[in-house]
Amino acid sequence: MEEYQTAETNPDFFENPGGGLEKATFAAGCFWGVEEAFRQVKGVVATAVGFSGGHFERPTYEQVCTLDTGHAEAVRVIFDPNVVSYETLLDVFWKNHDPTTKDRQGPDIGNQYRSVIFYHNEEQKDTAFASKEKFEKSGAFKNPIVTEIVPVSEFYIAEKYHQQYFEKKGFLQNVLQGLRK
Repeated sequence: MEEYQTAETNPDFFENPGGGLEKATFAAGCFWGVEEAFRQVKGVVATAVGFSGGHFERPTYEQVCTLDTGHAEAVRVIFDPNVVSYETLLDVFWKNHDPTTKDRQGPDIGNQYRSVIFYHNEEQKDTAFASKEKFEKSGAFKNPIVTEIVPVSEFYIAEKYHQQYFEKKGFLQNVLQGLRK
């Protein structure tokens, strides 16, 4: 297995991972927590946070937050389909945010926090729609799901300080220590 790739050390890897690896792209609110959820999944070999779904080229975090760029905060997931299925990644997506709120996740409000599945091919598209239907019928959410399922557009990697943010800041360690008290 290769060394864990990061957007800081190898940004090209997130466009063309090669070696039988596949890409998935999700938006589900603030990308820090979404990225961390996917980083915990066995078979996910790399993650990068960035922006997708908009009309503004190479946006910065500040531009996405303050201008109408149309971009959502998104996470690019590189995974080994021999270890984890796209369907499993969709389960992680649905279970780690509220897909029934438009342009909002928790205290974060704005279209950059919308819920989106960006599919990379027809198989991902079909799997995403089937997964959405499964969750709609399951009764897991009392309100209708508003998640968009759209073709992937350009993915712009966010600034270095956003990558693996929770790991860098020791956020999870602090949460776990707080739970132990």
